[in-house]
Amino acid sequence: MLFVPLPFIVSGLLGLLLLRTIRSREEAWREEGLFLLLVAAYAIQSVLVGLRWGYDMRGLVPIQAMLAVALPPLSWLAFQGLAGSAAAGRGVPPVAHAAGPLLAVLLLVVWPDPLDALIIALFIGYGAALLWQARQGTDGLGASRIEAALGSHRSLVATGVALVSSGAVDLAIGLDTAWSGGRHAAALVSGGNMLAILALGWAAWTAGESVVAPAAQAPGAASPADPPPARVPAEGIEDDADLAAIAKAVEALMAERHLYRDVDLNLDRLARRLGRPARAVSRAINRTTGLSVSQYVNNQRVAEACRLLAHTQEPVTRILFEAGFQTKSNFNREFQRVTGTTPSAWRRASASACAD
Repeated sequence: MLFVPLPFIVSGLLGLLLLRTIRSREEAWREEGLFLLLVAAYAIQSVLVGLRWGYDMRGLVPIQAMLAVALPPLSWLAFQGLAGSAAAGRGVPPVAHAAGPLLAVLLLVVWPDPLDALIIALFIGYGAALLWQARQGTDGLGASRIEAALGSHRSLVATGVALVSSGAVDLAIGLDTAWSGGRHAAALVSGGNMLAILALGWAAWTAGESVVAPAAQAPGAASPADPPPARVPAEGIEDDADLAAIAKAVEALMAERHLYRDVDLNLDRLARRLGRPARAVSRAINRTTGLSVSQYVNNQRVAEACRLLAHTQEPVTRILFEAGFQTKSNFNREFQRVTGTTPSAWRRASASACAD
């Protein structure tokens, strides 16, 4: 019977995600190219791991190693893209992240011995950097759609953990080889590869889900165009009065322009409308409401959904689009978070209260 390693199953799922994303939006490669490339790289690496350890195809090891060194910098660049304006002008230029893979190619040709150490350093280093970035929460991903911000942040954490764990497993294998002649290497390789593939595959799937294009919007689910680019003042230390003014301006946008209905809304887009730095907008909302930007906007969407549930007979599936949500799962999760109940139960309770 043909043996089908688990990495092949993971690769197949990631391949389906790629096809779904590309078919749903013609400009997907242009707008989300880095994430799609990351998902494709994870899928290919899963196939290579399956062939190497499932069918003992050792000739694939150099190819697997070359792809491995590209995964950490590619993961970093993809999430830096989601960081949006918060990452602009920060850190090293994107082209500098090619240094690690180029050095790996050089070592493979002229001196392969340090290659394993380089791979371990790249995985642990980039993984730690991603976890450090994750400390900012969902507001640190200003270019991620509000509805997808939580999933994107979870994917960021999962990717960081997976990279660090993979590097740690490789380090343990190296130490085991040096100290005991590789007595536990097989178990470490088998368990480590499975955990890494599953973690990275889940991270890629979650990240890919966050960039899948919105479905056709229902009438009323507005997606207003951004205003002409305004000059954003340099970021500085805002006092309480300034933060309060920003929060009041955000509240006015939500109340007067119903900006929460924009399914593509993100922190950077909101900041551009206000002509203020994204970090200042995030700080203002955090300070005045105690919520992240995604929670604040989703609260507005849930409030609109409650109004529609109470005063109309429209089906829940239509209401969630009109309120600005894109998927039923996210709508139900946020509705439960805010109201403590389901949309259908809330509608029944509202109708009973009106009857009384």
